[in-house]
Amino acid sequence: MPHVVTRSCCGDASCVYACPVNCIHPTPDEPDFGTAEMLYIDPVACVDCGACVSACPVGAIKPHTALTGSELPFLDINAAFHDPPAPRPVQAPVLPIRRADPDRGPLRVAIVGSGPAAMYAADEVLKQDGARVSVLDRLPVPYGLVRSGVAPDHPETRRVTTLFAKIEAQEGFDYHLGVEVGRDLALTDLLTHHHAVVYATGASADRRLGIAGEDLPGSGTATAFVGWYNAHPEYADLEPDLSAERVVVVGNGNVALDVARILATDPERLARTDIADHALEALRQSAVREVIVLARRGAAQAAYTLPELTGLLARDDIEVVVDGDLCLDPETVRRRAAGELEATAELALQAVEALPPASVPRGEKRRIVLRFGAQPRRILGTDRVEGIEVERTQVRCEDGRAVAVPTGDLEQIPAGAVLRSVGYRGVAVPGLPFDEPTGTVPHSSGRVELPGVYVAGWIKRGPTGFIGTNKSCSAETVDTLVEDFNAGRLATPTRSLEEFGELVRLVRPDVVDGTGWRRIRRFEQAWGERSGRPARRLVDPARMREIAASSRVRLPAAL
Repeated sequence: MPHVVTRSCCGDASCVYACPVNCIHPTPDEPDFGTAEMLYIDPVACVDCGACVSACPVGAIKPHTALTGSELPFLDINAAFHDPPAPRPVQAPVLPIRRADPDRGPLRVAIVGSGPAAMYAADEVLKQDGARVSVLDRLPVPYGLVRSGVAPDHPETRRVTTLFAKIEAQEGFDYHLGVEVGRDLALTDLLTHHHAVVYATGASADRRLGIAGEDLPGSGTATAFVGWYNAHPEYADLEPDLSAERVVVVGNGNVALDVARILATDPERLARTDIADHALEALRQSAVREVIVLARRGAAQAAYTLPELTGLLARDDIEVVVDGDLCLDPETVRRRAAGELEATAELALQAVEALPPASVPRGEKRRIVLRFGAQPRRILGTDRVEGIEVERTQVRCEDGRAVAVPTGDLEQIPAGAVLRSVGYRGVAVPGLPFDEPTGTVPHSSGRVELPGVYVAGWIKRGPTGFIGTNKSCSAETVDTLVEDFNAGRLATPTRSLEEFGELVRLVRPDVVDGTGWRRIRRFEQAWGERSGRPARRLVDPARMREIAASSRVRLPAAL
């Protein structure tokens, strides 16, 4: 196999269009693209040209001869997706870019948010001749969950920021950071100076468990914990209690694995990353030796991806075990016996089945326990968390869905902290329609019912997909926007962008522009280099703004 896609795949499909023989799948026009865990290279069709390597924004594609020992499983993972082989066209179809009518003047778009969906949307708009983009974010630094959500021990995933830096360096791109739309500026302010506004505000709220004890001290959210160790300003003062030997994480997606892995990692290993200083110091004092990851259903329904599981199992410093039954539902067992189970799903099950049971005596390594078939009933404790009570479940297939059926068998698990990681949901945007059940803004191909208003990313489709999924999502939204622009459905701005800049500086004199952001980034990198780290994160927004405003800032004397 000449080339292999590895764990850090972001799924933005840049490699698909670079490949001359259409050997990377699924492609954006294939039905499973939106749900695929990653992209996969067909080992038979690949001609070893290397075009995909330079196209990948996160360095996820490697020649098979360059794979490390921990990456060797991806040989089988890539091959499994293409077994049995499927008929493919000679070249993946490339959708033509809808061109804006030049007679209507240069297109101007404001984008609210600066995460992946916002950056990809900006890139799509700037493909139009003379287009201008104003990107606004309430924080003084951009990139959303790429900066504050990706675990610090996954630096390869963060390489997508190199692509974002190229996008923000394009002519016509402007940052207005530290500006909150809805507080500092109104939607009408944006539409007065732009043809359209794209909201790419993500899904920032956590789903609740709805059980007793959920608000006890020591009970928290994975979102807050992740923000804490990634230096998000709003979570810098979290101070999680790490004084007990066991922590329970409720949920079994990639974020749950991230939280468990960070808690179980030797802090000196994390000291080589850009983890927040306050988190590193707290983890050095941590007493946590075991993290239990709870799942209501079975191993076949685990929400974490095979690449993330593979990466965790390759770690030599963490012991991963399984507690009890894998809770395989009858339909999965039938499909497995009949050879109908998807190849990548089969590989995931095989990996979990090969793990030792939790009954194996714990050694010196910190431990992560995958516990299936356990539904939280209440969090235990009077003044703070002392444990969690779970009810064992059995997994059954009902109407084609695997459901967790309570058995009535209760068990209490002692723990010093409980973190829920059961999904994100969008927050209503002032002035925009909102669908409460889905946590999204209703739309048609990104078009909101308000003239000139569009959505992209999680606020558009819900918290699904991966970083690169936002590329095709944003492309659809911008295509709709340009269609409306050409049809004369967008009002012509009555004020200039220069006047918009003046308005922003009037309401937020400390606004951070592109130059200011680059100063912050250089400061963090230089600060990190002094202690052998890729960067050290700033936490205080006031300090960020101070650095952004000055071309001569000294690094702290003490490291």
